Amino acid sequence: MKPTPEIALPQTTEPLRRRLLRTLYVNLVIDIVCAVIVTYVMRISDSFLVNLVFSLCIGMTAMALIEAGRSLLWRNATPPKAQFMVFILVAAGIAQFVGIHLADLLLGLPTDNFSSMYMNVSGLGLIILTVSVCVGATLFFWNLSTLAELRNQAANEKARAAAIEKQALQAQLQMLQAQIEPHMLFNTLATLQSLIAIDAPRAQQMLDQLIQFLRASLSSSRIEQTTLAQEFSLMEAYLELMSLRMGSRLSFDLQLPAELRDTVIAPMLLQPLVENAIKHGLEPKIEGGRVEVAASRQGEILLLDVSDTGLGLSAQSDLQPNNHASHIGLSNIHERLQALYGSRASLTVKPKLPHGVIAQLQLPILP
Repeated sequence: MKPTPEIALPQTTEPLRRRLLRTLYVNLVIDIVCAVIVTYVMRISDSFLVNLVFSLCIGMTAMALIEAGRSLLWRNATPPKAQFMVFILVAAGIAQFVGIHLADLLLGLPTDNFSSMYMNVSGLGLIILTVSVCVGATLFFWNLSTLAELRNQAANEKARAAAIEKQALQAQLQMLQAQIEPHMLFNTLATLQSLIAIDAPRAQQMLDQLIQFLRASLSSSRIEQTTLAQEFSLMEAYLELMSLRMGSRLSFDLQLPAELRDTVIAPMLLQPLVENAIKHGLEPKIEGGRVEVAASRQGEILLLDVSDTGLGLSAQSDLQPNNHASHIGLSNIHERLQALYGSRASLTVKPKLPHGVIAQLQLPILP
């Protein structure tokens, strides 16, 4: 039993640099608004520029203290709200003291300007304004952080659901893929059983070819993607095995351009088409016929053609992709194409003149 793979979740947490830039931008806007209030509402000073310097120094100091304290005390975790509010009040008081002294130094004012400000009502109002702004701005960023965390959780759940859906899809595809082989295997074993008594060397050759085919088939059944070179190698092993069963009644040709050998596709897409060509076109035909498998490219579309010179569609009225009972291979391909590529891929089955059938796969070329 395979171990359940770890589900890789996207790193959707907001980067620190982006959060700090956003906080700085909003802080600048708040500081300018505070300078306007202090100048034209509270009338603490007639100079807007002086009040703006004080507002910027206090606001930037508060932002630095809150961000630094949050990173040191709680790191990336969400801090408890009550503790955080107490921290904000302490930070606001320190920011008031440090910011005013810093503004005094920048403006060349006496450093005892801070003490005199506390001696009047305007100074008390400034303190209240600072604390209120710190609390309001922090609650604003708290809500933004909460929304970002919720978005992060939603993205993680979405990624987890997508990973689970992918695992379920792969399990379904493996189950569908497992339906391809049984009837061919049973027919080959029956042929081997009859040959052992009458033609032992040919039976040995068929057994060797069967082992080679099963080894290649088993390898393909355990991977999600393969290359055209590997897929054509599997088809060659299969057709070699079928030619031992049918003898001179079956000939085949595989055409894979060198530039397409490394093209990536889903495994086991060609085999059901080749099986149908033999089972429904060539085996019922007394003289047998020929199977050709060819790959080509048109822009970003990969074309895979499987053609035969068998009885043709008119003699096989039941050859329909939706006939699960007798043509599970074709319905298998339709389901896999829909699951893997959606509307970007298609399978068409049409008559080949003068006789036979052409089945064409159109797949998007994966990077």
